[in-house]
Amino acid sequence: MSAVHLARHQLVRSLSPSLPRLFSTSARAASSSPKMHCVADFCLIPMGIGEVGVTKYIAEVQRTLEKTGLEYKLHGYGTGVSGEFGEVMKAIEACHEAVHAMGCPRVATDIRIGTRVDKQGSLGAKVQSVVDTLAKDTA
Repeated sequence: MSAVHLARHQLVRSLSPSLPRLFSTSARAASSSPKMHCVADFCLIPMGIGEVGVTKYIAEVQRTLEKTGLEYKLHGYGTGVSGEFGEVMKAIEACHEAVHAMGCPRVATDIRIGTRVDKQGSLGAKVQSVVDTLAKDTA
């Protein structure tokens, strides 16, 4: 772990001791409640890189997500990813680490997350539901 990453990690932990528990699956795993499935959309923004283009950083994010085995899909202003909540959070963290490893000093991410415990959703199913509804308009 680099000195910058270690310092950032220690700062986050000191400012918010409860943060690791928020994203931990161990508390849920110990309980009898079902795993929480989520569909997330995130936009990772490399900052302080001294250039306008971010293509190489976003390409690295996609390479990182490929290694997770989670379902994901790149779109014009972000990436959708689905899976068990804790695994999705770990994947987004890995994306931050990968971009920092490229020399980017600061990364900001906007995330929208929807969770379910009654069934597993998918990126494609959410879109298909709207397409099916629109198709009824023309029928």
